[in-house]
Amino acid sequence: MEGFQNVSPALQWAMFIVACLIILVGIVAVFISIWLTIRYIVYNRRNNAFNLSGREAARRILNDNGLQHIKVSTFGSLLFGNSYSHYFKKVRLRRLTANKTTITSLAMGAEKSALAILDKEGDKDMRTRIILTPLMYFGPFAFIPLILIGVIIDIILFNFSGVVTTIAIALGLGVYVVSFMLSIMTLKTEKKAQAMACEIMRRENLATEEEIGMMQELYKLYNIQYVNDVILEFLQLIMKVLQFIAKLQAKGKNND
Repeated sequence: MEGFQNVSPALQWAMFIVACLIILVGIVAVFISIWLTIRYIVYNRRNNAFNLSGREAARRILNDNGLQHIKVSTFGSLLFGNSYSHYFKKVRLRRLTANKTTITSLAMGAEKSALAILDKEGDKDMRTRIILTPLMYFGPFAFIPLILIGVIIDIILFNFSGVVTTIAIALGLGVYVVSFMLSIMTLKTEKKAQAMACEIMRRENLATEEEIGMMQELYKLYNIQYVNDVILEFLQLIMKVLQFIAKLQAKGKNND
C-alpha cells in the first residue's frame, strides 16, 4: 500500500481485507437503502383501511394497555427519530409519521407503542436496553477523546513511547465493541416490539391482513438496514485503528 512501505505485511493485509469488507458492505447498504426507499414511498402513499394516523394508532394502543401517562409527541423526533423514551415517558414520532394515515405511519406508531408495553411488562431485554442506553449512544463518541487523552499523556509523560496510546486505543475499541453489542440487543427488542405490534393490529382489528403483511415487510427491511449500518460503522472504526497503528509503526521504523 502506498505510503505504508514501512508497515508490516500482516498489518497491510489486515487493512486490505477490512477495506474490501467495507466496499462489500457498502454496496449491500446501497441496494438495501434503494429497496427500502421504494417500499417506504409506496407504503407512505397508501392510506390504511381504518384511516388511523401514526399518532392516533400509538395513542389508542397505549391507552388500551394502561399507558395513558405515556405521551405521544413530535418533540425530539428530529434528533432521535421515531422512538420510545423510558426516561421521558413518551413515544416520539416524526411530524409526518404522526399526522399521516398511511401504512408506514401505522407501522411506526404501533411499533414504538409496543416498546412502551415491553417496558411496562418488565421484559428482560428491554430492561437491559434501558439501563445501558447511555453507553450505547455515547460509547462511540468516547473513542476519539480516549485516544487523544492517551496521546497527550504519552507525549507529556513518556516521550511518546506509544504504550499509553496503545492502551487508550484498546480501551476506546473496547467501549465501542460494547456499544456494538448493545446495538444488536436493541435490534432484539425492536423485533419483539414489531411482532407485538402486528399481533395487536390483528387482535384489535386495527389493520387488515394485507396491511399487516406490508408492515412486516417494512420492519424486515428496517432491521436489515440497521444491522448493515452497524457492521459498516464497526468496519470503518477498525480501519481507522489499523491506519493509526500503521502510521505509528511507519514512524517508528523511519526514526530507526
